[in-house]
Amino acid sequence: MTTTAPAPRPHLRGITAESVFVRRSLTQSLRDGESLSLAILLPVMLMLLFTFVFGGAIEPGGDYVDYVVPGIILLCAGFGAATTATYVARDMSSGIIDRFRTMPLRSGAVLTGHVVASLARNLVATAVVIAVGLLVGFRPSAGLVGWIAAAAVIALYILAITYLFASIGLAAGSPEAASGYGFIILFIPYLSSAFVPVETMPEWLQWVADNQPITPIIETIRGLLMGAPLGTEPLWAIGWCLLILAVSAVWGAWLFGRKSGRR
Repeated sequence: MTTTAPAPRPHLRGITAESVFVRRSLTQSLRDGESLSLAILLPVMLMLLFTFVFGGAIEPGGDYVDYVVPGIILLCAGFGAATTATYVARDMSSGIIDRFRTMPLRSGAVLTGHVVASLARNLVATAVVIAVGLLVGFRPSAGLVGWIAAAAVIALYILAITYLFASIGLAAGSPEAASGYGFIILFIPYLSSAFVPVETMPEWLQWVADNQPITPIIETIRGLLMGAPLGTEPLWAIGWCLLILAVSAVWGAWLFGRKSGRR
């Protein structure tokens, strides 16, 4: 008596699986309105604090808002991307990944859904922060090309930092741990040219600020929006973003395969 082996389950074709999980992650974001609101409110509050409380001491001429907004933009991206680590860690610890493994889909679709949804959330939050900056006196001199170039750099940075936080969420043992690890990374912009010029820092700290990824990214955005000389900063900015993105994507794929039981 012969038996017929069951036919293999087909994977969802094209980007169907990814679109399903992007929609799922966006729905989670809309339901978790508090996280989205905090990702916008915290950078806005910091911008108002630095502009109206510290700005007069840092830049008596009143132009400090033009200096600080590019740094606040990246800080906003960091706050928004940090929630991705929590969402991913929650998925990994809740057992829902075991359910997804029984479905005919690519395992990486889950991670892609989180990243794309986070990118969309952060772009919206960044637009809100820029709008508030314009209301409090931010006056960029960039034309259309400058704005498009700055938006491209911001989007690339958001994509890179989101993949990094997604990988942290995979590596963390719990959503709480993922949130803690992300909080540590959010301090990096404070050690850059985001809030004060690098040359005003102690000499040993200047080396750290000059040789970490956030400073060239901020200086590129600042130069594009304010018409300042760019030099080689865009090359360093794009290089750092691509390096973070590549390392995070490879690390995240390995972690997801390892934790979900797929190689």
